[in-house]
Amino acid sequence: MDIDRLIDEVIAREGGYSDHPADRGGPTNMGITQAVARAHGYAGAMQALPRAVAEKIYRRLYWDQPGFGFVAECSWPIAAELFDTAVNMGPGVATGFLQRALNALNRNQQDYPDLKLDRLLGARTLAALTAFRALRGPSGDQVLLKAIEALQGERYIALAESRPANEAFLYGWLANRIG
Repeated sequence: MDIDRLIDEVIAREGGYSDHPADRGGPTNMGITQAVARAHGYAGAMQALPRAVAEKIYRRLYWDQPGFGFVAECSWPIAAELFDTAVNMGPGVATGFLQRALNALNRNQQDYPDLKLDRLLGARTLAALTAFRALRGPSGDQVLLKAIEALQGERYIALAESRPANEAFLYGWLANRIG
């Protein structure tokens, strides 16, 4: 598995052009909102967004900038989950979920110190992930994934509860992003 394959999977899952009335993101193509496309230099019609532009945006915004490649060096499954979560909720939210899960799994700081929940992937977060995996081994990835996905699922439900229009998306979010 590599980032190119993750990007292919996200684009396939996100589908083509959409302009759902309940979606605050407005016109979207391949999961890229018009605002994000414009912020990255694309000025054309969203229906015509080139795949290469979408791929570049996914790589830059949701893999390179948050540093998920560093996570991949330690744990590919965790990096893949963080990428997917970042695409749908933002890199800071994804990293925050990782930090919260690592804090909850450190046995009251017996295994490694608590992390500051700054939503940034830095040396301390990577050190905590490395320490967690050294203690728990590869099977720990599955537990950590469950914790991250539990946080993600709770956020989706909260989004639907706080804005009824989001109920239009809840089933798909849970079906396609959790588990």
